[in-house]
Amino acid sequence: MAKLWKTTVACMLVFSLILAGCGGKDKTTTADGKRILKVWGMGGEGGSLPNMVEAFEKANPDIDVQVQQIPWDSAHDKLLTAVASKNGPDVIQMGMTWIPEFANAGALLDLSSYTDKYPNLKPENFFEGARETMKYNDKLIAIPWYMETRVLYYRTDLLKEVGYDQAPKTWAELQDAAKKLAARGNGNYGILLDNQDAAFTLPFAWENGSEVISSDNKAQFNQKPYVEAVQYLTSFYKDGSAPSQSDMQLLPAFGQGIIPMFFSGPWSINQIHETVPQIDGKWATATIPVKEEGGKSASVLGGSNWSVFSSAANKDDAVKFVSFMSDPANQIEYYKLSKDLPSTLKAWDDKALDGEQIATFREQMKTSRPSPFVPQWEAVGQLIKAALQQIVVGGADIQTQMEDLNTQADALLQK
Repeated sequence: MAKLWKTTVACMLVFSLILAGCGGKDKTTTADGKRILKVWGMGGEGGSLPNMVEAFEKANPDIDVQVQQIPWDSAHDKLLTAVASKNGPDVIQMGMTWIPEFANAGALLDLSSYTDKYPNLKPENFFEGARETMKYNDKLIAIPWYMETRVLYYRTDLLKEVGYDQAPKTWAELQDAAKKLAARGNGNYGILLDNQDAAFTLPFAWENGSEVISSDNKAQFNQKPYVEAVQYLTSFYKDGSAPSQSDMQLLPAFGQGIIPMFFSGPWSINQIHETVPQIDGKWATATIPVKEEGGKSASVLGGSNWSVFSSAANKDDAVKFVSFMSDPANQIEYYKLSKDLPSTLKAWDDKALDGEQIATFREQMKTSRPSPFVPQWEAVGQLIKAALQQIVVGGADIQTQMEDLNTQADALLQK
């Protein structure tokens, strides 16, 4: 991991120097004189973009939008290469956790001067948590496009059998319900907890008062609030309520009742309807349980933002495109295409987002936060996953492992 981080830092230093000395490119046009706008879309979202592009080009007939779909697993390396070579797109879809890294290198255009002309870019249009992903060093460098957060999915019928007419609302209730569900035996569990998700511990750490990374950029993994959150979560593995390792398929296991509770994002709604339609009406969603009654539920905010490359050949049209994609009406159209949830508050007034299951995400996003907004978070996340594996699978002492994690994370954060 240390070698990987050193390599990444070296790459960042190289393209930082390149950016510092480069000027803008000449605009590229098509044979019939249209201005070319290069857009990179990631993963499945990139595949849905052409439908939105058609509407944008109709409103802007002098612009030819060329979309390139980039697989998520190769996107980060491709971005590094694009920025260093100055041969990238005008507009880029950025995963939220990548934004600080590329902003820190000067790769993303400051959009502050465009907000009067394009009010769709103003931070007040978006959820409070999303606003934290828009600025870096007081520069407006990213505009939220779609959002997701994690909530609790649960089998209403099975919870009712163990005495819960509603979803568990507190840590104690969640643990109690999981134990009772696991007590059914015959290979059944109470809950699935994904210890290989770097954000797995964050909601519980935040609810317990941990900032994870302090305002002066110091890791907090060895401090009492974070350690207590890890102790709570790992207790589900120790008492057999959650599988420590499993190759079972989640949704079939949810349908069979083997896994009656799990945390996931909005994509799971349609997946459940399509994969296990026989349990329609027997499951629901709920916000993440709070530590104690009266507390505030926390969750991790995810999704993607739009950014304009600082080396873009077509900056003005790039900003126009980002504004178009940030328009509430267009976000609703994209939701109908993809089921990705809108980032703008106004879009949530549309009846297309009616429904009890979707309403849970609306409520959870009020208190959701992005992962720590530091350039090193991707590397720190790998350390967290490795530490959790040592604890859950290897049986390592929690405090000792958290001390080691904190030392390694601090070393990365100070680079």
